[in-house]
Amino acid sequence: MDLLLDVNVAVDLCTGREPHFQVVRDAVAACRAQGGRVWLYAGSVQTLEYVTRSELCRQWAKQGIFPTPRQVSHRTRELLRELAKDMHWLAALSGEGDVYGADDPEDEQLIRALRRFAPGTIRLLTRDAAVLAKCPDAVSPVDFLRLGEKASPLEFMDLKAQQDAIRPRLEEGIHTVLHHGRYILGPEVARLERAVADYVGVKHAVGCSSGTDALLLALMAYGVGPGDAVVTTPFTFIATAEVIALLGAVPVFADIDPETYNMDPGSADRAVRALRDGRADLHPLPRGEAYKKLRPRGMIAVDLYGLPADYDALRAVCEEHGLFLIEDAAQSFGAEYKGRKAGSLGDVGATSFFPAKPLGGYGDGGMVFTDRDDIADVCRSLVVHGKGTDKYDNVRIGLNARLDTLQAAILQAKFEAFPAELQARQDVAARYTEGLRALDGALTPPVVPEGSLSAWAQYTVRAKDPHTRSILMDRLKKAGVPTAVYYPKPLHLQGAFASLGYRPGDFPVAEEASRTVFSLPFGPYMAQTAQARVLDALQGL
Repeated sequence: MDLLLDVNVAVDLCTGREPHFQVVRDAVAACRAQGGRVWLYAGSVQTLEYVTRSELCRQWAKQGIFPTPRQVSHRTRELLRELAKDMHWLAALSGEGDVYGADDPEDEQLIRALRRFAPGTIRLLTRDAAVLAKCPDAVSPVDFLRLGEKASPLEFMDLKAQQDAIRPRLEEGIHTVLHHGRYILGPEVARLERAVADYVGVKHAVGCSSGTDALLLALMAYGVGPGDAVVTTPFTFIATAEVIALLGAVPVFADIDPETYNMDPGSADRAVRALRDGRADLHPLPRGEAYKKLRPRGMIAVDLYGLPADYDALRAVCEEHGLFLIEDAAQSFGAEYKGRKAGSLGDVGATSFFPAKPLGGYGDGGMVFTDRDDIADVCRSLVVHGKGTDKYDNVRIGLNARLDTLQAAILQAKFEAFPAELQARQDVAARYTEGLRALDGALTPPVVPEGSLSAWAQYTVRAKDPHTRSILMDRLKKAGVPTAVYYPKPLHLQGAFASLGYRPGDFPVAEEASRTVFSLPFGPYMAQTAQARVLDALQGL
């Protein structure tokens, strides 16, 4: 439960005003102990300064002290700076300025500001009887303490903590877009593309509407279509294989490495050879007459859970058989493989800016990466309906797949914080791995091969069997610790691909992983106390 402080209680806090100071301080401390945030309203800055100044003068006069106006001003601002240091600022929006028809405009501003939050997630902390009477979400410090403290369930992925850390920069970027009004392909898009391309280490980055569209654009740039086969992993989100099928091509699956969960290069090589020679005895292939004469065209490797696949080995397979190699880096932005950044490891890379990704926006978004001028030019055309010299000169069939300017502005703010967050992800993952060692092998932690750096999109562990996984996930749930399973059913066994005729047992490593892995709460802002809570719940296996 968050708290928004009315001016009266904010002044109680920063001036030590009696008899209210102690109970207000306790209420704020209780909020924070429960994982709540404490807010000050930006529209009340002048009132807050005026009331604080007045209270200081009253306190000093009572003691027979009469400082100069300059001394009063200096002390007032000193106290307010100290107060605001541990608070979050809630911006004043334009609709909260049109309040002069209200009995008390300032109270009305605060009440309207509360409506931006989800119901039941915030209270207005106040001692004003009139506000308490007319606002159901207002609460006095005494009554807030009576609600009692309880341990809140952990967040599986705490996106709010990041927003709190960069809120001013986020709001600045959003408001800049609102004021210049270039909502489609505004300047923020080009700036983000250049910054991200430089970071990844490629010549071109093409923003688009989602990670799925990034993969689709890459395939379209290669002219993939009916009769083509693209080799990929069955242990991933459906988007990876979905885009192949959308173009009339056929996904041909290869099994995964049992330690990294990424596509096994040996299995991928056997899949290509089986396709080329028509040898289903070499590797499981789609069954049925319609798939007898598939042409192997390319490969999509997935950097699962943020860890890059084995690109040296996969590239060797592709070069031997004349295939293109697309890197699905939806989960691995920021990761590294032998000194190179994820997104630059294939002929084309594709990433996602879905909110839960290592670099995530506040909606969908994606990016295509490549060093090839021709691929970049085709992708820039395809994202705007296949445009040529302009959007009314269409030279190919394309998509409406542009990256929104607002998302680009949000991602710019987030990208500035990304290097520090990536390091924080390494630290959180290292603490988990160290803590799991004390469990005597009951859970297998993630493996990061030498020469690789994971972006840690998730922290995924493996139980010894499905029954143990169920027990552990249930135990964690009862302790208020959420978990998730990525991915409970491999793609080759899903209804969307039933026509391919794959069967249970075709890809045993992927099938076993789907039954035994699960992911723990994780994020760059995860506190050590929260991690300790997760590890404590796993004790006694």
